[in-house]
Amino acid sequence: MEKMLKDRVCLITGAGRGIGKATALLFAKEGAKLVLSDLDEEPLTQAANEAKQLGADVVYITGDVTADGFAEAFVKKAVDNFGPDIHVIVNNAGYTWDGVVHKMTDEQWEAMLKVHCTAPFRIVRAAAPYIRENAKKEKAAGQVVMRKIINVSSIAGTDGNAGQANYSTAKAGVLGFTKTLAKEWGPLNVNVNAVAFGWIETRLTQEKTDETVIEKNGKKIPIGVPKEFLNIFRHMIPLGRPGSPDEAARVILFLASPLSDYVSGQVIKVTGGW
Repeated sequence: MEKMLKDRVCLITGAGRGIGKATALLFAKEGAKLVLSDLDEEPLTQAANEAKQLGADVVYITGDVTADGFAEAFVKKAVDNFGPDIHVIVNNAGYTWDGVVHKMTDEQWEAMLKVHCTAPFRIVRAAAPYIRENAKKEKAAGQVVMRKIINVSSIAGTDGNAGQANYSTAKAGVLGFTKTLAKEWGPLNVNVNAVAFGWIETRLTQEKTDETVIEKNGKKIPIGVPKEFLNIFRHMIPLGRPGSPDEAARVILFLASPLSDYVSGQVIKVTGGW
């Protein structure tokens, strides 16, 4: 059986850990050519090496997806190494910076909008000339080549979550971006979908302690979830457990593969029934 992503050029942000890394490794097993990014070099290098061991062609770029020029550099990395075609983009990079509304700073608010909304927009915009021009040529020649954009959202974005007004707003914005792009690029055979994850076991959902932080621009940002809330979440999930990064990645693979060629503008909740 032919691999589902054979020779497809796939860009994945936040690929050094968690869902992003699991997606990269799953894509590698399915024959993808990978262009990976992450904020932190060490885990990104490790993920790239593991993907190479699975037989994939892999290049990667370390950097902040919110930085000026990052999107263009990321897309250029793909084009310089694999040619002027891009088949799949997975906008996965992100983090949380929690706080109740009346105590939230402008910096907290803007940071979430920038990483979850602005960064994916910039990456898609940077890739647009390659995706659109190739699609137009194929259409003129009577060829059908499907391309995929998968944006990672959250049930915080679909349903809201106390203490996460900034994150919830940004993840809701991802849904609007997804549905609009699906309408704009559908005529060019581009499927655009979002995945809204519930509790997936990553460092963002680990038990909160003084050591659970992300370092960004010299600032230590607390992440994680208080233990009492994790216990409540477990009872709210019909399957009775969090999902694994591998289980999350399988849904992204579905949306990146030919299995989803007639699925577009959708939001798939991956929550164990929550």
